[in-house]
Amino acid sequence: MNTREKAHAPIEFADKPASGSTTMKAWVANAYGSTDVLALTQVERPEPAGNEVLVEVFASSVTAADSMMRRGDPAYARLFLGLTKPRAAIGGTGFAGVVRKVGSQAEHLNVGDPVFGESGMQFGAHAQYVCVPVNGVILPKPDNLTFEDACALCDGPMTSYNFLKRMAQVKPGQKVLVNGASGALGTAAVQLAKAMGAEVTGVCSTSNLELVKSLGADFVVDYTSHDFTKNVSAYDFIYDTVGKSSYRRSKKALKNNGTYLSPVLSMPLLFQMIFTSIFGKKSAKFDATGLRPPAELRGFLGDLLKLYKAEKLRTVIEKRYPFDEMIEAHAHVDKGHKKGCVVVCMQ
Repeated sequence: MNTREKAHAPIEFADKPASGSTTMKAWVANAYGSTDVLALTQVERPEPAGNEVLVEVFASSVTAADSMMRRGDPAYARLFLGLTKPRAAIGGTGFAGVVRKVGSQAEHLNVGDPVFGESGMQFGAHAQYVCVPVNGVILPKPDNLTFEDACALCDGPMTSYNFLKRMAQVKPGQKVLVNGASGALGTAAVQLAKAMGAEVTGVCSTSNLELVKSLGADFVVDYTSHDFTKNVSAYDFIYDTVGKSSYRRSKKALKNNGTYLSPVLSMPLLFQMIFTSIFGKKSAKFDATGLRPPAELRGFLGDLLKLYKAEKLRTVIEKRYPFDEMIEAHAHVDKGHKKGCVVVCMQ
């Protein structure tokens, strides 16, 4: 599943200008709901502001977060996404492509540069073009990284790096359990925790045991036959990438001063975070990685590139869909059992 084939060479795209048309194709959702709300639509192509670049998107990721935002789930997220319909009609955040136009004040990037990154709360990556500020989450794409791999690095790896490196500060010899070890966040987390020197236990279904082993997990747990929460005082960190467990269920499996981490916020987790910050030696923590400062997220991507180059991290891409099959990509993610990342390819 690792795509380490030779990346597209920048020279292949440097002389290709942005289309003379002022419109583009984009997947638009003007309401919350199932995949039925998605429509391939001709819309106005964005124009870069002074500090922005216009990127022609060659690959973009479709994530569990994209699916949740399309549904407006959980309901309280609509306070940020739009109360009655998505504030940003064009979804998607992870992208990889080539710079086609440069704003008058944009520095460091030029027309023809291959780039990758995250569009953040402005979304818009599920389109032929997206505008991104040069001081946002955008980096030059190395030649040894394909466009597909590049946008996949912005999916699970960046979030898991934030949780394991910044929040947990995992140290050699510590014991880390990754729940949902075969998903986008989980496949990255297993590799990252191993690179940090931890003893790693991956929890997944029977069909994914070999995949998780191949990523370097020291132990694998089949959740269909074993409940990891019964392993009393076994782990320094439990990273629940899918939010399918809970701090209440998991705390017995944590050592003293152990931490339950989850990127999936719920009301119970919010109360547990407040309670454990005041009482007890064990703690529950959540963080919205995409809302961290752009400079910090660029730093995460830079660190991930180093790990990729050192072959301590590889991308896991389960499925690749053509741009016209965005609905099929969302439907697959909606099933909740994807292995690694799902990528939509424009070429």
